[in-house]
Amino acid sequence: MKKKKQSVQSKAKKIKLLLLDVDGVMTDGTIILDNQGNETKAFHVRDGHGIKLAQKAGIVIGIVTGRSSEVVNVRARELDIREIHQGAREKIAVYDLLVSKYGLRDEEVAYIGDDIVDVSIFKRVGLAAAVADADPSVKQHVDMITRTEGGRGPGEGASRRGGGGAGACIIR
Repeated sequence: MKKKKQSVQSKAKKIKLLLLDVDGVMTDGTIILDNQGNETKAFHVRDGHGIKLAQKAGIVIGIVTGRSSEVVNVRARELDIREIHQGAREKIAVYDLLVSKYGLRDEEVAYIGDDIVDVSIFKRVGLAAAVADADPSVKQHVDMITRTEGGRGPGEGASRRGGGGAGACIIR
């Protein structure tokens, strides 16, 4: 894990924007295609609960994912997530756009990811988290590792961990 100069709880208190990857974080990474080419994904209810808690605490939630899928739009609408960025080949460009849009500093943003494409954001955000089953090479770049695997409620777990906020480390 990356060097911690501040505790996770201390970092979480500053968070105003929580960004989430989808495949491997909000889902277990499985992509199911039916015979017509429709994509389906399974989302865990606990992630939804953690997202709603974070929103209630005033934290803006955003999705940044490299793939594009209508089912992600459906889930985002259910959870009232307005920042949905799919097909993001350069996730750091989306990150920069959102930081500028909301007038934030890096330390006011948290990100939960799972793979090498997330490292550029991990290195910038104030609070970086990886799911328990993340690619081992990315774990050195994060402040915390969720107790659960992707698709098994890591957003809620991150929200509750640390007593305050990205799940209670991020919720004050």
